Amino acid sequence: MTDIYQSNERQTRHRVCLVHYHEIGLKGHNRKKFEQQLIQNIEGILKDSDIRIRRISGRICLFLPDNSSFNESCAIADQIAGIPGIARVSSGYRCAQELEEMYETACMALRDAKDFYTFKVQARRNHTDFAIDSMQLNQLVGAALCRAFPDKKVAMKNPDVEVRVEVIQGSTYIYGRSIQGIGGLPVGSAGKAVCLLSSGIDSPVATWRIARRGATCIGVHFSGRPETSSTSEYLVQDIAEVLEKTGCFARLYVVPIGTYQREISAIAPPELRVILYRRLMFRIAERIAIHEGAKALVTGESLGQVASQTMDNMLVVNQSVSLPIYRPLIGFDKIEIIDEAQQLGTFDISSQDAPDCCTLFMPRNPETHAKLFKVLEAENDLPMDQWADEAFSNVETHLYTCPSYKLPRSERKALKDQSHN
Repeated sequence: MTDIYQSNERQTRHRVCLVHYHEIGLKGHNRKKFEQQLIQNIEGILKDSDIRIRRISGRICLFLPDNSSFNESCAIADQIAGIPGIARVSSGYRCAQELEEMYETACMALRDAKDFYTFKVQARRNHTDFAIDSMQLNQLVGAALCRAFPDKKVAMKNPDVEVRVEVIQGSTYIYGRSIQGIGGLPVGSAGKAVCLLSSGIDSPVATWRIARRGATCIGVHFSGRPETSSTSEYLVQDIAEVLEKTGCFARLYVVPIGTYQREISAIAPPELRVILYRRLMFRIAERIAIHEGAKALVTGESLGQVASQTMDNMLVVNQSVSLPIYRPLIGFDKIEIIDEAQQLGTFDISSQDAPDCCTLFMPRNPETHAKLFKVLEAENDLPMDQWADEAFSNVETHLYTCPSYKLPRSERKALKDQSHN
């Protein structure tokens, strides 16, 4: 794919997908950086296609291969609509700034819709170098469509099809199909974040929410192995594949901590077990974050949902690490989280039963208002940092397709050294 389009092709009618964005358009002098990141992410998702990508004023245009069908255009639009940063994707045409060409192209766009009875035209001129203003263009194209489709009706409210005409940078873009994207910012524009990812409902949604704010997501799954089966690990890999389709998920670290949990349960006060488990998890996650060059940790916690998610307990857990901890779901209730999981496509995966570290050696009455001094006293009898170092050295990793992701510098150096040997 290329961002270069020859000038002699400028006036040729071409089937396109037009990518619209909202939040990126509010950026100032660094707006181009966000646009380039979004283009890179789109290219990564469409890496095996012959689609050419070009940035135009306030839009990104995908030029489909010659002879592409409307259905193929719709399939491309559906594929990229889930990429963070995209507000809307339209399937249509690029043509010359000539009225007869516009009329014919508008008819093609309306004809693509097939089953419809009512329509309207919405025209917009982005620059005054085109002599006809937006209102006049509305009337002219609308009249041409009425002549071409005499059995159809114009409806200014709730039409079956809305044909949009956009005059931009010497060309005209006309489309009759437009689908909503998920908005946000391009993945990679905010740096890396390490997300604690279980096979449950909450953490995939939290990962998705932080990705929509521009974070490249690195997942860390804490397995109960060898004290539990590895079922949760397979489910998390399925969740990772769902997230991968949007280009937001780069890597999964699997960390078996069942042995450490057994040691904690044998030594520590029962009511503090969950707090101590989580403080160990966060220490390990921070080591992974430092290795990856990530700027924050992310969890799927929601205030008050379970015993470990009280303000007191979260404060005590926070103090086990120095990196900031983001909790995108902190004010959500379970119904809201389930709704988002269903939209994301992870709910059915997360609804499957799987023993994991969160259910291992659970006390009957866990502490809900932990005191830091008591937790530190309990940790005096536990080699927490030693365990964290040991667990980090034994992680298992899985890589996923994520256009914005770069391997950690130490790994890139090791690969370079290997290639020279």
